[in-house]
Amino acid sequence: MTRALRVHATGPLALVQDLGRRGLSGVGVGRSGAADRGALCQVNRALANPVDAAAVEVTFGGLEVEVLDEGLWCCVTGAPCPVRVDGRDVGSHVVFYAEPGARVVLGRPAAGLRSYLGVRGGVTVEEVLGSRASDVLSGVGPAPLAAGDVLPVGGPGKRFPAVDSVAAPDLAAEVVLRAVRGPRDSWVDDVEALVATTWSVTERSNRVGMRLGGAALRPARDQQLPSEGAWRGAVQVPPSGEPVLFLADHPVTGGYPVVAVVVDADVDRAAQLRPGDPVRFRWVEVP
Repeated sequence: MTRALRVHATGPLALVQDLGRRGLSGVGVGRSGAADRGALCQVNRALANPVDAAAVEVTFGGLEVEVLDEGLWCCVTGAPCPVRVDGRDVGSHVVFYAEPGARVVLGRPAAGLRSYLGVRGGVTVEEVLGSRASDVLSGVGPAPLAAGDVLPVGGPGKRFPAVDSVAAPDLAAEVVLRAVRGPRDSWVDDVEALVATTWSVTERSNRVGMRLGGAALRPARDQQLPSEGAWRGAVQVPPSGEPVLFLADHPVTGGYPVVAVVVDADVDRAAQLRPGDPVRFRWVEVP
C-alpha cells in the first residue's frame, strides 16, 4: 500500500520543510527550513515523529490534499486555522486520523501566517544536501508544491502518538521582539529609534526577510560596508532606512549594517506576522 498525499490545491504558497541544512554556510548554502521551527517541532512531537521530520508549511491556508491508499495520522500546528476532513471540522492542534481517500483542507488562519501539516512518518521527498527543506532564495530543495504533486510519507515507526491535542499559540497578541544590539549599531544616526517605533510589516516580506515600515533609520556614515556573514534574526538597514528582519531563507552574507539581532526564540513569532501587523522591539542584554 502507498503511504502518500496527493496535492489538489496549495493556497498562496505551500512548501516541504524540515529543520534545514546545517553547517553549509561556508560554501554559500543557507540553513533554510521551517520559518516557525517551534511549530514544526511541535507537530512532530504530537505525531511521535523525529523532531526534524519534514512537514508541509502552508502560507495563509488554502492547502487541500488527498490521502492515498493507506490512512494517516495527521496534525496541524503553527497559525491556528480551520481544518476539515471530507468537510468535517477537526480543528488545528489536534491529532486526527484521515482514512484512505479522505480530503484534508486547511482554511485561512484568523491570526498568524504559517500553518504546518504534519503526518505520522513525515513527508519523505528526496533530500538535497542532507535536508528536505525548500529554500525560496537559492532554489535549493524541493520546488513549491503544485496541484498534482504526490508527497511520499515514511513508515510510522514503533512509537505511537501519545496526545490528543497540543497547545495553540495566541497569535493575536501584541508582538514585542527581544533584540540585542548589533555589531553595526553605530552605523545609523539613532539606533534607539528601532525600539521607540511601532513598525508595520510591509507587503515586501517573505521567507527571506520581513521589511518594516515606519520612521526611517538615517545612516550615520557616508561609506559602504563590506559584505559580512548574515544570520536568522539579524536586523539590517538598507539605504531606504526601512529595517529588514532576516528569516529562514536569508542570504549567508550581506552588505548593509546589522543594527540589532532578534533573540532566536522570538524569530519564530516574527515569522507568523502578516503584512499590516504591528511589531515592536525591546532591548535585552547578552547573557
